[in-house]
Amino acid sequence: MTAPALVRRALWAACLLAPLAPAAARPLPLPPAIYADPVHDGAHPARMEVLHIPSGGVEINGVAYLASGAAPRPTVVICHGFPGNEKNLDLAQALRRAGWHAITFNYRGSWGSPGTFRFAQNPQDLQAVLAYLRDPANARRLGIDTAHMAVVGHSMGGWVTAMAGSQDKGLVALGLISAANFGQIGRMAPEPRVKMMSENMETLASTPQALSEELGVHVADYDFTSRAAALAGKPLLVLTSDDGLAGDVAPLMAAIRKAGGKKLQTGHGATDHSWSDRRIDLEARIIRFLTPYLHSGA
Repeated sequence: MTAPALVRRALWAACLLAPLAPAAARPLPLPPAIYADPVHDGAHPARMEVLHIPSGGVEINGVAYLASGAAPRPTVVICHGFPGNEKNLDLAQALRRAGWHAITFNYRGSWGSPGTFRFAQNPQDLQAVLAYLRDPANARRLGIDTAHMAVVGHSMGGWVTAMAGSQDKGLVALGLISAANFGQIGRMAPEPRVKMMSENMETLASTPQALSEELGVHVADYDFTSRAAALAGKPLLVLTSDDGLAGDVAPLMAAIRKAGGKKLQTGHGATDHSWSDRRIDLEARIIRFLTPYLHSGA
């Protein structure tokens, strides 16, 4: 066969095979909840409620973004980071438009919640929020479908999600956004660790020295890689970004796979720690991941 004939045959084969290209190589359509409001439901309108959630002897602050439609509704709890300047409220609104109730809260000693801020308390606060939402009276009042609850956490909130979510068998899915491994941070030398704490103290009722010392004492306890076996059976989305933390979460993903985890999904955004120029992409990824659990269990 001549060279021109070979070229023509290669081009012909390429044209035939083009429709078979992997769907993942093409941009996915945006979920409608990203750009369109739901139809107004006069009988069951969307609304917002302020929450006061008992945890550790005080009441921490929360907000419920409640979706329109007849109750009960599936529910996502969103955990903010350290100190929590990015609270992902646009994500909460998008999830509400997608049909989920979205719950945000502030840990003890942060952003107006009473108490002293300590890392050890943050997973406990998430557990308290979940218990509050599952309480029959609260679930009825807020319209919570307690059989369809998920947690998504950003940065330290990803660590909180992994630590507390690994112990909660009732959650249908977990999501980590640019998660920080606070066990790994505890391995830093004291001086840079204190500096890191001092640069992230907005609204926190604590001191950089106290927080640094806590991390230094609990290196093994706070390493979420140790939770891999418990996370292996859960639907889990791990999203990383160009913030230098992907290497800290890689051992967790490897350990989950080694433990036989078949429900792990991963993704990477070429953006900063807060996904500042990829917010729509972030919302779309989370909604797509959670959609299978909107009306069915894990």
